[in-house]
Amino acid sequence: MMRVLLRSDVGGVGKRGEVVEVAKGFARNYLFPTKRALVATSRSEPQATAMRRARDLRDTRDREAAQTVSLVLAGATVTVTARAGAGGRLFGSVTASDIAEAVEAQTGAVIDRRKIHLAEPIKSLGTHLVPVGLHSDVQVELTVEVATST
Repeated sequence: MMRVLLRSDVGGVGKRGEVVEVAKGFARNYLFPTKRALVATSRSEPQATAMRRARDLRDTRDREAAQTVSLVLAGATVTVTARAGAGGRLFGSVTASDIAEAVEAQTGAVIDRRKIHLAEPIKSLGTHLVPVGLHSDVQVELTVEVATST
């Protein structure tokens, strides 16, 4: 086993600034060549502390920004227009990209389409509740009204 200082988040291993124990082969063959880690020494402790502090500040800033956007989205109803046939069935579908564009156009809030969690695209007219994960700690339900375009 080898102690390394992570320079970036590594899934299943740790976050940036943490000193973790990993297998020597994993460190030599993956972490070091991709510049995701350094060998942890007594001299790297101040660097690890600085990395953790920067990560915590960035995480706090991101969480506050997500909470601000969630306040805008919580009470809003976003309308998306689509062509529909008889019985309210859409000819196409409303995807996360369509919802993200409508949110930006109608509320001014910019949301990454990957943060909109649709189990499957919306294929019918009416009101739909769509979960949006703005941050790991901030989730909001967005009301999407799908109406016919004329």
